[in-house]
Amino acid sequence: MTIEKDFIIIGSGVAGLTFALKVCEFGSVGIITKDVLEESATKYAQGGIASVMAEDDSFELHVKDTMETGRGLCHEDFVRIACREGPARIRELIHLGANFDRSGCGQGEFDLGKEGGHSKRRILHANDLTGWEIERTLIEAIHAQDKIEIFEHHMAIDLITRSRLEESIKPGSEQDEALGLYVLDHRSQKVETFVGRVILMATGGAGKVYIYTSNPDTATGDGIAVAYRAGAKIANMEFFQFHPTCLYHPKAKSFLISETVRGEGGILRLQNGQTFMESYHSLGCLAPRDVVAQAIDYEMKKSGDDYVLLDATHLEGYRIRERFPNIYKTCMDYGFDMSREPLPVVPAAHYMCGGLVVDANGQTNIKRLFASGEVSFSGLHGANRLASNSLLEGLVLSHRAVEKAVSLLKKSNNFQKELDKIPDWDPGSAVDSDESVVVSHNWDEIRRLMWNYVGIVRSTKRLKRAERRIELLLEEIQEYYWNFKITKNTLELRNIAITAQLIIQGAMTRKESRGLHYNLDYPDPDDLNWKHDTIVQNTVHRLITQTNPRIVTHE
Repeated sequence: MTIEKDFIIIGSGVAGLTFALKVCEFGSVGIITKDVLEESATKYAQGGIASVMAEDDSFELHVKDTMETGRGLCHEDFVRIACREGPARIRELIHLGANFDRSGCGQGEFDLGKEGGHSKRRILHANDLTGWEIERTLIEAIHAQDKIEIFEHHMAIDLITRSRLEESIKPGSEQDEALGLYVLDHRSQKVETFVGRVILMATGGAGKVYIYTSNPDTATGDGIAVAYRAGAKIANMEFFQFHPTCLYHPKAKSFLISETVRGEGGILRLQNGQTFMESYHSLGCLAPRDVVAQAIDYEMKKSGDDYVLLDATHLEGYRIRERFPNIYKTCMDYGFDMSREPLPVVPAAHYMCGGLVVDANGQTNIKRLFASGEVSFSGLHGANRLASNSLLEGLVLSHRAVEKAVSLLKKSNNFQKELDKIPDWDPGSAVDSDESVVVSHNWDEIRRLMWNYVGIVRSTKRLKRAERRIELLLEEIQEYYWNFKITKNTLELRNIAITAQLIIQGAMTRKESRGLHYNLDYPDPDDLNWKHDTIVQNTVHRLITQTNPRIVTHE
């Protein structure tokens, strides 16, 4: 079955939905989402979205805060674009119906929050459910459009590119371009062929690569792995941000305690009640996330404790309940009254600062393939993301991608000839699996080795162990992939394994400590040799043939 659209969007968070709304007036749109439409990392974003909205703030200050937090690796050109264009994009959200908190019974100025690394209050929020307010607003607007078709419970398998149809074209070269992708409908277990003139990768992050994460179950690095296999350039995967404060509870599944709790005065303490952040940074508990996460990790290892405490009991009870209603309620469900007792917290994998290399318009090195949001690497975050800059990036980058995408749509006169070359999917001799335990075992092993060897604090010895093991696991997974019919679980396993390998590769390459990457054997930053991005690209030729649409590798 072949489905043809002008624009194909993979992912349904702020980046994907923003792009869909803006291109639907120019052509047909298909949104592919692995779960239901609203299930994305955007939905779970608590803190808010950073932008200059107050008179005592400025674009220069926002740029300065972003650059300092990024530890010298931010791309200043895009940082300035994101900071300057952010307010206009937020006003568009408000025009669509997004309600951000205001003072004066909801009629006054925006009630701006402050988080780690910010010199001013500039975080717009909707209580502590900002992401859901944005997602709700965009989904309502999406449902009002008749040119947008939604494909829920569909998962991308592999991109179809010109280089995969023609052996003379090098993957990721100037002649290469994206034509479509194979997609698994994991309810019917059928593989469908999607073809499109423009493809946007907006699949979010890869927190499920680690055993402890604040991310939803959909965050398995799909966009990174799919694009990497096709020849897209990938940058800075060693910089994976760990959120310092997730609720420590066996049933909480790493429920995030927003950084805004510290922004409003919450204090980090050891289990004996002693404070410690003042020993690590002049900003104390409001230090950038990389500093806080590393400090907590060090203190936990030194004391042997399983968690530290986040204390907000000195704040008035009503302030906690009104400012953080969802966090307060969820903690109560787990037996913690945060207005009366400190919360046990631990760091957890939270945000992928690396991703698909894009220009200021979201274009990757593969023509017609765009990326936006957490899956992309625009240069905004550098070696450490400034809090609440993520939603901002998705809004700005998706908006900027529209003009370029529409221009490519208009240059598609001969595109149909390319589409006619694409074969339908054929499972070949693959059979139903009777060894599902292999998937669950390998999945668990990858996540544990990443946590133990490629976590907040690394060493060359640990990284080498991880590298050797991931290579063996990839061989096992590849053999399994070829022998058995694909399922959602096998696709996710293959993707987290490749994403894990890219994180390990980046960490092995960077011989310094900077931002989110801390190596005990290279404890200091090295501006002379390492003040640059680490970029990898897969150039192994993988052809799609008429007799076997599964990708055949040619070295």
